[in-house]
Amino acid sequence: MNEKKIKVDYMARVEGEAALDITVSNGEIVDLKLNVFEPARFFESFLIGRKFDEVPEIAARICGICPVSHILTSIQAIEDALEIVPSGETMRLRKLLALSQWIQSHTLHTYMLALPDYFGYQSVLDMIPEHRELVEQALRLKRLGNDLTVAIGGREVHPVTPVVGGFTHVPPRDVIKDLIKRFKEARKDAQNMVEIAAQIELPDFTRDFEYVALTSPPQEYPIISGFIASNKGLKFKKNEYRKNIHEVHVSHSNALHSFVKGRSSFMVGPLARVNLNYDLLAGEARRAAERNGLKFPSMNPFYSIPARAVEVVHSIETCIDLLEDLKLKAEQIPAVPKDGTGFGIGEAPRGLLYHSYKINKKGEIVEADIVSPTAHNAFNIENDLKEFVPKFISLPKEEIQLKCEMLVRAYDPCFSCSAHFLKINIRER
Repeated sequence: MNEKKIKVDYMARVEGEAALDITVSNGEIVDLKLNVFEPARFFESFLIGRKFDEVPEIAARICGICPVSHILTSIQAIEDALEIVPSGETMRLRKLLALSQWIQSHTLHTYMLALPDYFGYQSVLDMIPEHRELVEQALRLKRLGNDLTVAIGGREVHPVTPVVGGFTHVPPRDVIKDLIKRFKEARKDAQNMVEIAAQIELPDFTRDFEYVALTSPPQEYPIISGFIASNKGLKFKKNEYRKNIHEVHVSHSNALHSFVKGRSSFMVGPLARVNLNYDLLAGEARRAAERNGLKFPSMNPFYSIPARAVEVVHSIETCIDLLEDLKLKAEQIPAVPKDGTGFGIGEAPRGLLYHSYKINKKGEIVEADIVSPTAHNAFNIENDLKEFVPKFISLPKEEIQLKCEMLVRAYDPCFSCSAHFLKINIRER
């Protein structure tokens, strides 16, 4: 028996750890498993018994990359349970916080994690001698997102100002004025990001999959509210999530596999959002896509990379509008404990995020249910790989590994959040 094995203990440029096991017989793949071996985090369990006002700050610790998404979605679920309706000013501040994280995360992924693959480098550090301007551009955009998070949220990681009912603090007028100026100056960097993303040669791979995202036509591009919808006719409210999205345990992975009831896996994330909501993007974002020949919807998962760049342009434009519209008043609606169940949904940088809590009359959490974007995507990544890998299974092991890693990286997975990369083994028999 001719047997070949490929083993990579840790995959570079993803968050968390996973392994890919492939069995090949007579040149054909007979088995493929994506094993997320990142240990379970148990956040849902240790939220039980906590007071409702403690939960958002704890939930933010689920992820150091997406703490804003977790704290805002957690707050939304608690407010839903306690029947609190946040003010317009609070919603504007929350959208700004969410977009600050999109800018940070999308910039980090595009320049630091994805581009080295397409430019032929091991890491972004190796790019500096020949592409210093690109790296500096990335750092400017990343810093801008960070500074907006600090201004609204109080610090760069795990913000402290957003609370149930509103905000404890708002930035002074001079800080907002300076941010508006800097965001307008950042337009050029954001446009350049789209140009770069459009120029890289993406693998030619498409698959007929279902993509799921928030949508809220005809109002605005969805960030922290809306219906959950898909390209296959799915449309439901956040309190109907568990009627439509199911999870199953699989023996080979610590990540649950999510699927649409009665159907199969699905994709969430920037490509799903842009595919479903292209007409709701800011005008400058649509024009940037069209000017650079980007066409949506796309069924190529690698197209998530240009989708992120387009969303950065959208985020810059939307932040300018929101910043100019702020009243800068810290509003906080009192929260009174009561029995209730609440649901929260939001679009984290990596896709749809779901939180649900049941609260007793003492204000204590008695049930918690959290599903991260990567938990939504894990099954779909595996199904993508099953169709993608056969196209190059005859290549040398190192090339197979790189192509598999590139596909997984296109999703920008956060495996730590999904464990409720890449060690790769190929067996030929």
